[in-house]
Amino acid sequence: MNKDILKVLVDEQEIDRVTTRIAGEIDRDFGGKSEHLVLLGILKGSLPFMAELMKKLTLNPEIEVMKVSSYGTGTKTSGSIKIILDWQRPNIEECDIVVVEDIIDSGRTLSYLCEYLKQKGAKSVHTCTLLDKPSRREVDFVPDYCGVTVPDEFVVGFGLDYAEKYRALPYIGVLKPEVYAK
Repeated sequence: MNKDILKVLVDEQEIDRVTTRIAGEIDRDFGGKSEHLVLLGILKGSLPFMAELMKKLTLNPEIEVMKVSSYGTGTKTSGSIKIILDWQRPNIEECDIVVVEDIIDSGRTLSYLCEYLKQKGAKSVHTCTLLDKPSRREVDFVPDYCGVTVPDEFVVGFGLDYAEKYRALPYIGVLKPEVYAK
């Protein structure tokens, strides 16, 4: 275990089980019903999760990415949503979009993003998250596909970072408070 990790919260085997389950749910819900299923990964944290999810789908989704942020520096959210990298598509009205996120805290970012994509004309917008932290929710938001509900602890690994570190850990761990309290 990395010296900065207090404990492993979700190990590699659980991540595998969760991605298999969610892929099955997406296959069930969109199989034969969508000509343009788009997995829309939110950079950067969702990439490992989206890659594992894509491998387990029997469907043949298209992929896109956006960079959307509500975080400033450190561990605190800024409260404002910024689209840093958008995507353009001429046939968005034909697209069933599944927004893939690493973690949902306040719910503000995904709530905003869903409305934004609907206003752009998407056929449908659904959300998928590896981790959900409902104790931190500030808006009424429930993801369509949810991996693991986690407690209000600072988690890193499998795409999630602190100061751009720890993304490459193959598991989700709780970061020691002394690391981010500096």
